[in-house]
Amino acid sequence: MNPELENLKKVLTETQAEVGKVVIGQSEAVRLALITIVTGHHALIEGVPGIAKTLLVRTLSRVLDSEFKRIQFTPDLMPADITGTNVFNMKDSTFSLVKGPVFTSFLLADEINRAPAKTQSALLQAMQERTVTIDRDTHTLSDDFTVFATQNPLEYEGTYPLPEAQKDRFMLKIEMEPPAEADEQLLAKRLVAGNAPEKTILSDEVKSVLTSESLQSVRAALQHVVIKEELVNYVVQLVRETRAHDSILVGASPRATEALLMASRAAAAIDERDYVTPDDIKSLARPALVHRIILRPEYEIEGLTCAEAVDQILREVPVPR
Repeated sequence: MNPELENLKKVLTETQAEVGKVVIGQSEAVRLALITIVTGHHALIEGVPGIAKTLLVRTLSRVLDSEFKRIQFTPDLMPADITGTNVFNMKDSTFSLVKGPVFTSFLLADEINRAPAKTQSALLQAMQERTVTIDRDTHTLSDDFTVFATQNPLEYEGTYPLPEAQKDRFMLKIEMEPPAEADEQLLAKRLVAGNAPEKTILSDEVKSVLTSESLQSVRAALQHVVIKEELVNYVVQLVRETRAHDSILVGASPRATEALLMASRAAAAIDERDYVTPDDIKSLARPALVHRIILRPEYEIEGLTCAEAVDQILREVPVPR
């Protein structure tokens, strides 16, 4: 087996183990977040307050030895608060750049839908091109630049829906659910013993697995994960069906095809395989597609959800044998 692929499997296994020391009962969310990182993309995280959305991203930045910054989105947040601005120095009559929080490796955009579209759009160039333009000057961001944006699925009063162009730039939508009873009991016992997750993340118990430099070689190793032609065709058919399905008004773009292909390779590597299976693709169809489609109003009125529409497509498109 390819040595680079062996190293990739080892790193992913160790990363999951280290994150699991802090984030309890969220194995699927950790898996999807890792897929996002090793493929060099961004993710939208949705969950109720207190479900460990921020903790997950902070822990990943610690385990991957990367810089972490957080922006709390509010209605009065301005684009310059994200990107930075040039400040005039009266002493020497020059302008100097004050970099915004976007200049980092891991950026947590907390409650991103609390800010209007003008502010949200400040992230578009950064997410797509990893560059930021400030006063006509373009600045390059880190190759590891990754946005994790959070949303609260319950409170929509005073929020602004994300523009479709921005949602399409998120590779996956990670829906975090409350932990199982056994996991929640374990968390409660740790809290009582004084081992709160916020303390654990800062302790020597959590070790860094990757550096910024080695992350690039890990990403390159994904090219060695084999995905057969019939599975590539299967992904294309799934995405194209979102544009033809009766219940869907606007289907997924070709960017969804890219996302599903790359994510399935990373999923196979996490499961310690050097080849992609149909189950890898099916398990990622929801996270990769639900935020990219718009239902027809008459189906929404009947109670159909985007996730259910994706499930219908999975049942209708023949699986390669």
